[in-house]
Amino acid sequence: MSDPILEAHNLSRNFGDFVAVDEVNFTLNPGEIVGFLGPNGAGKTTTIKMLTGLLGPSSGTARVAGFDMAQSPLEAKARIGYVPDTPNLYGKLKAQEYLRFVGQLYKVSPEQVEARIKPMLDVFDLTDVAGNYLDTFSHGMQQKVAIIGAFLHQPQIVFMDEPTVGLDPRSARLIKDLMIRHRDNGGTIFFSTHILEIAQTMCDRVIIINKGRIVADAQVSEMRRMRGDQSLEDIFLELTGGRDVDEMVKELEDGG
Repeated sequence: MSDPILEAHNLSRNFGDFVAVDEVNFTLNPGEIVGFLGPNGAGKTTTIKMLTGLLGPSSGTARVAGFDMAQSPLEAKARIGYVPDTPNLYGKLKAQEYLRFVGQLYKVSPEQVEARIKPMLDVFDLTDVAGNYLDTFSHGMQQKVAIIGAFLHQPQIVFMDEPTVGLDPRSARLIKDLMIRHRDNGGTIFFSTHILEIAQTMCDRVIIINKGRIVADAQVSEMRRMRGDQSLEDIFLELTGGRDVDEMVKELEDGG
């Protein structure tokens, strides 16, 4: 059994009196895709920002490949890739310039950068616009560039916050294939999504958070088996207090 690539221990974050994340504990292992699920405001993005070092925790620790994110941030961040829910790229850089800049930050040789970005630009239909400035790109195009940048240095773990939002179906499929390939090569994917069908078909495990607390952490197949082979959607609604949705729909139908 290999060591975990990530360990979250009693990770908490307060904003004034509001507890956004409340003593979260879990580990991520090499070679798995883990879905991070929860209602709006459950603490998903806040947790991901703490795990990637973008936001300091109020208490608790996050360790990547054995490196404490607070005490050894450079060593920890060198091993991760991150795709935010909204890309925030340098608009006055051209796409190729941005990716070369990312390569320099992660100490990837210029030869390796060129070898890695060319096929990715081709796959995402960005080759013809790679010399254009990023502030001329649509949201979806910027998202593709951010994804290429996240995988460029071949990180051990990639965090993705709603990675398929704003992408056309072909690009969304390419993202899924990229995630699976990274997993099959021994890497780890940790991603949040509201599309439960994606989580059910792609994930080896799912972690469900509600009101800042982890309410489930299990393999998808095991979670469904333990709950009478329910769909992941039904399990999610049950664990997050959303089972009244059916009743609400019925009331609307009756009222109509």
